[in-house]
Amino acid sequence: MVVKSLWVGIWLFYLSAPVTDLISGGHGVVAVILGSLGLVTFVGWYLTLVFRTVRQFARQRVLLSLAAMSVLAAVLCLCLGREWLVLFVYVSVSAGAALPGPLSRWAVPAATGLLALTATVVPGGGDFLAGLLIPAFLGGFAMVGIRQMIATTVELRQARATVAQLAANEERLRMARDLHDLLGHSLSLITLKSELAGRMLPDHPDRAAQQITDIEQVSRQALTDVREAVSGYRRPTLPGELAGARTALTAAGVVADLPSAEPDVELPEETESALAYSLREAVTNVVRHSGAKRCTVTLAVRQTLAGPMMELKVTDDGQGSPGEPGNGLTGLTERLVAVGGTLTAGPASSTGNRGFRLTAQVPIGSPS
Repeated sequence: MVVKSLWVGIWLFYLSAPVTDLISGGHGVVAVILGSLGLVTFVGWYLTLVFRTVRQFARQRVLLSLAAMSVLAAVLCLCLGREWLVLFVYVSVSAGAALPGPLSRWAVPAATGLLALTATVVPGGGDFLAGLLIPAFLGGFAMVGIRQMIATTVELRQARATVAQLAANEERLRMARDLHDLLGHSLSLITLKSELAGRMLPDHPDRAAQQITDIEQVSRQALTDVREAVSGYRRPTLPGELAGARTALTAAGVVADLPSAEPDVELPEETESALAYSLREAVTNVVRHSGAKRCTVTLAVRQTLAGPMMELKVTDDGQGSPGEPGNGLTGLTERLVAVGGTLTAGPASSTGNRGFRLTAQVPIGSPS
């Protein structure tokens, strides 16, 4: 606002000519009074158009205001003399400041042309014309540039605010996915082991004590995982998740058929994390919802049209799909898509409703 005031104040210097003419131009009292009123009205109109910071005027209202200012400037020039030709410079500047780009590119030359036309009618106007044409033309287009710069600055600020909001939303989604994947698995295992400990306690207190020890270890690990996830440093690995899957399935009484070793392939950290989260979510769903007796996990390299892919497949013989995809599968899909992978989930067999299969694929390089 201060810069804009200084810029407008520089242009007000040109009003010295009509003011001097009113004071010492030899006009009658009535002419001085009417000329003063006309000048005050013109300047007020000009400042209103340039400093319209409260709200944007409608385009039609701006055009009518510029037309009225042009008529008033022409009348004052014709009645009071050539010193008043400078008012057309303000008409040009107002057009550049108040009108949008396409219209101002026509309005500024039109105001400059009206200045030249009026100068040919006013006695002695040609002497003033050379010193006013360039300020009128360049001043108008200077305001067009300033207006465009201000609009661009506002758009950049809005874009920056939008980007910040999107980044915050993305971080919240990341935290939600991480906490779901971490706590869902750990809490399911804690619940399962707590039930086992409760059933073992009357007849096998030593085995119940072992289950309680396991619960303590899982709880501590869950707390560590949550802290690391909040810090953004946690990256689950396939070997760790395979070991955790075996423990969870065995504790749930599910026969675990897991690969004894992973394929000799080096995966980027983010890609391996996405695949490890997929394994964790699949095993958690088997333990929680499926009622399965057996779960098979395969991990192999597949050659596809898109190139070599690491494929994780988790199949159970439980009651089938739990219904609509939940937050877990939705989060997994987002993780895999982010690394160029895919996720499919559905019935394990096309001939029956029992069993569920989750297949995750991520791109890899050539096997080492």
